Amino acid sequence: MTKSLHLTAFMRPVSLHTGAWRYPGSFADANFNFGHIKSFIQKLEAAKFDAFFMADHLALLNMPIDALARSQTVTSFEPFTLLSALASVTDKIGLAATASTTFDEPYHVARRFASLDHISNGRAAWNIVTTSNPDAASNFGLAEHVEHGERYARAREFFDVVTGLWDSFADDAFIRDQQSGIFFDPKKMHVLDHKGEELSVRGPLNIARPIQGWPVIVQAGQSEPGRQLAAETAELVFCSPRDLASAKLLHADIKGRMQAVGRDPGHLKIMPAALIVIGNTVEEAREKRARLDGLVHYESAIASLSIALGHDASQFDPDQPLPEIPDTNASKTGRAQALRLAEEEKLTVRQLAQRYGGYAGLAFVGTPQSIADEMEIWLGEQAADGFTVVFPYLPQGLDDVTQQLVPELQRRGIFRHDYEGSTLRDHLQLPRPANRFFA
Repeated sequence: MTKSLHLTAFMRPVSLHTGAWRYPGSFADANFNFGHIKSFIQKLEAAKFDAFFMADHLALLNMPIDALARSQTVTSFEPFTLLSALASVTDKIGLAATASTTFDEPYHVARRFASLDHISNGRAAWNIVTTSNPDAASNFGLAEHVEHGERYARAREFFDVVTGLWDSFADDAFIRDQQSGIFFDPKKMHVLDHKGEELSVRGPLNIARPIQGWPVIVQAGQSEPGRQLAAETAELVFCSPRDLASAKLLHADIKGRMQAVGRDPGHLKIMPAALIVIGNTVEEAREKRARLDGLVHYESAIASLSIALGHDASQFDPDQPLPEIPDTNASKTGRAQALRLAEEEKLTVRQLAQRYGGYAGLAFVGTPQSIADEMEIWLGEQAADGFTVVFPYLPQGLDDVTQQLVPELQRRGIFRHDYEGSTLRDHLQLPRPANRFFA
């Protein structure tokens, strides 16, 4: 039996490439225009994408104001408001949003995702993140950011509380018997009464159990604690390996950890982010990528590198190799990747900044056929179960993928021609979790 490929679309910001909004023919306001975003998700649903994925930021990106002035991320919709609106103009595509375990409360998160799952008839997904931007701390009354290890300890307990709240009611708790006047069966309600090291939450949730049992659990990041959290909790992993070899190692590591904690490795899809640039020839695609990268200013580039490093890189000599950088409380994964890229390719600070100022992650640049070839290799060699597509610019980059690449994948028999079910769990071939309190 041919293994099937899964595709999600990374849509907040609508492109991770800094120069995307300036590309000729692109919608400069695509990140904050509901009409455009509605057309994007409807095209993605017509192409049978698994899900529309929204990252989220709880602060402006921590970069110098001159660089921030060039960023499309300064204004973006709040995820639940947007996804609830998009649920009413779509029928099948999954709706995934980020919610922070660092600065939010479990009861809030459980209510929002349960509501979205009911509104969308079973299409919600929760991307669990531990917010790394130190500027977010000051937006929530903290003088200093929460320490890295503590963020992950809270996230693990947070997951247990949220999923426990989703299980507050048995699936058949709501009788709604008009004759007797009994609306629900009290014996089928569970009071969580959680008291842990990080959190104290009584419950129960004041919303019926989600249609999917639980919304699909998404985990981003690939640090050591991030991998372990994914192995214990995630059903879809959004990650950013740089090449096939590192992706295979990551895939094997997380799936192995799942077995070690007693989970079925088949109950998780690992989907690396990949920028996709399509041309009629490989050379044309490369020219598009070069033109796109050329739209990034150095101020933005060096600011993006500073975020990745967790350290101000603007003071470094741009034409020298990266100097020694002390450890910080920022994201460990992003810092390690930047240091490794600089070392492996012997890049100067300027060259490294240009890469980060545009898009430094995995990219498939070529024809629909050559890109499908690469994806098929990744799928066959167990480096990925699918991809989280990053569009280089919109709308044309999205149209290229949905109108050229998807038909090629379908022709090869590795991507669906139609949705097999109605929920996101159906699309991802994931089981509906049992209620831990009610058989």
